Amino acid sequence: MNVIVDTSIWSLALRRKEAGKIPEVLELKELIRELRAKIIGPIRQEILSGVREERQFQVLRERLRAFEDLEIISADYERAAEFFNTCRKKGVQGSNTDFLICAVSERYQFPILSTDKDFQNFSARLPIRLHSPRQFEGGEHSTEDATREDN
Repeated sequence: MNVIVDTSIWSLALRRKEAGKIPEVLELKELIRELRAKIIGPIRQEILSGVREERQFQVLRERLRAFEDLEIISADYERAAEFFNTCRKKGVQGSNTDFLICAVSERYQFPILSTDKDFQNFSARLPIRLHSPRQFEGGEHSTEDATREDN
């Protein structure tokens, strides 16, 4: 199953020197290897925003072009607004982009991989699933398809 990879994971992978030891980053690498890592345009924008060096921006943009954006339709924006309102009524806040990710996730039935704790709050209130990194044994990333989806 494909997985929507949130900006928080990409940021860890791209900006941390010790990223290779972080379970979520190792999971991203496996998802990429398996051609299962998916993004949407707003995630692409967040990843590219704030890159200070023009050369780094160009290189990153070119690398991200390997990932086709999942299509976003008008109904996704409407559903994201519904999710925003549902969560707000329950005292849970989030960004418009986060709720759009949730809406796209629901429509495609793809779980979300994120380190952003907001998504755990959302998953308790919205019809979305979260993707957890596979288990590691002896410091190595498991190659078996032990995908866990919470919720």
